[in-house]
Order: sequence, then structure tokens, then C-alpha cells
Amino acid sequence: MKFNADKVAFGRHETFALRYSWLTKGFQAIKDTSFDFSNADEATVRLGVGKNMVSSIRYWLRACQMIKQDSLEPSELGDLILTENGLDPYLEDEATLWLLHWLLATNAEQATAWFWFFNKFHRPEFTGLELQIALSDFLKENILKGKRPAANTLKSDAFLLPKMYSLGKASRKTSSEESLDSPLSLLRLVSNASDDKGFVFKARARPSLPVGILAFAVTQLMQYKGINSIPIEEILYSRDNHAAPGSVFRLTEVDLVTKLEQMVGFIKGIYEIRETAGIHQLYMLKNIDAKKFLIKHYDLDAQEVVI
Repeated sequence: MKFNADKVAFGRHETFALRYSWLTKGFQAIKDTSFDFSNADEATVRLGVGKNMVSSIRYWLRACQMIKQDSLEPSELGDLILTENGLDPYLEDEATLWLLHWLLATNAEQATAWFWFFNKFHRPEFTGLELQIALSDFLKENILKGKRPAANTLKSDAFLLPKMYSLGKASRKTSSEESLDSPLSLLRLVSNASDDKGFVFKARARPSLPVGILAFAVTQLMQYKGINSIPIEEILYSRDNHAAPGSVFRLTEVDLVTKLEQMVGFIKGIYEIRETAGIHQLYMLKNIDAKKFLIKHYDLDAQEVVI
């Protein structure tokens, strides 16, 4: 949720983008107490992938916060979403992709390049080389030389970032499996430039972003910071190395304000928007478990949501 120069990670995806079924397959394997994820031979058979992909699946589970950051145990959110009877174990609701994106792009410790890209990189258009240079410059300014990743590792992250979020074009030189887009590409956060030489990365209205997911994100941020009020500008833009929902979801200011107004009525009595000294701020009136906004969205036992 906040960038810490002493806790960073790069290149742990083994060059593989997150793929369909990987989180579900990997998480449900972990739930099987007889399964040993650290046994490479057993894992390749159980998951049906190569050894490098086993490591990649394990990484994406951790980066998307579906398992604990320091072990191979399910996280609370992983149990809530991906168990067989969870909210959406097969990622059938696009809301789940928005949620996973938020959890990935705010995981500064395990997915540092992703955190930087969505919270600190603001160019509306860029090439792959420009992205790599910008990431390298950020690390030179913020991370001690001895802790910076190797150039090839940095290049791998810079290559994979836009690839995961944009719809690719099938190539005759690419196998059918390699040409599959990451599920996060459906969010349309990055698109290919018209000249096919770069990418477009602009803030837009995001009608497919559910209010319940935004409410979860805002609540997580405020509780992480230990505050009960926040200027709307700090929800839109990253400040003091914290994640910002507006930046992570690439929202325009108008769309963010509209969604915040809808959020106030999503579970009544929790939030309120006020103008104080000419500054519009969001106030948390009562504390709430952020996961209740997810339960409300998926409409599972919604009548049991209690404030």
C-alpha cells in the first residue's frame, strides 16, 4: 500500500504474465493439505505446467495477495474469493479482475514495478523503451545502488507490464498458449498505440469498475493510513508514496467523484462527502470491514451486512 525502498521485488514472475486459471488452480492446490508446492516434480504434475511456470503461479498468488506474503498459506481475501464456494473462484465477474488489479498494483513489496507504474508513472503515451528508462530513473532516485535489480530483470518487468494490460495481436511466430492475453487485459487500462509502436495509458471513465470494488479500495487505503477523512485529490493521485485508487484504476476526476457519490449510498451511514475550507473531502463516519463492500457487490448474504 506504500512504497518502501527497503522492501522491493522485481522479476519474480519468471517472464510469464498472469494467465487465466492460474490463480484458481494454484490456490485450490494450496488448499489441499496433501499438496507440496515446494516439490517441483509434484507441482508440475498437479498444475500441468513447467517448473518455471510453477514458480510464476506461486509468485502471482502472492503478488495478487491471494496467499500470505511470507508463506504458502491462503490469505483471508484468497479464502473469500477463490475457495470452491468463494465469491468468484473462476473469475467470472469482471469485478474480481478489478479487485485483483487493485491488490497487485498496491503490493509495493512484492510487485514494486506494478506499484510504480500505476501510482507514479503518468505518461499518457509511451514506448517500451521509454517505460524501461522511466522505471530505471525512479529506482536510481529511490533505491540504493546495491539493492537495484539487474538491467535484464528491469527490462523483463518493463516488457511484461503493458503486455499484461493490453490486448495483444496473435502472431504466426507465437504459440497459441503464449498468445493468450492476461485476464487483466479485459480492464482496458493500457491499449496499443495506433502506430503499433507504443502504448496509450490515459485516465478515462471506467463504467465497468463497480462501486463496491472502489469502496473496498478506498476503505483499505484510509484504514492503512489510520485516518477518517481524506481530500478527494489524495484519492485521485498518489501522495507520500501511498497507493491511490484514482491512479490505480486510471480514473478521470469527474468519474472518480461520480463513483464516490454513488459509494456514499452503497452501504449507507459509512461515508459522506463534505466541503471543508474549499476542499472536498471524503469522511468515514463509522469503521467497517472493507470486505463487506465485496460481499455487498457479489450479493452473497447481503442482508447480513451490518455496520
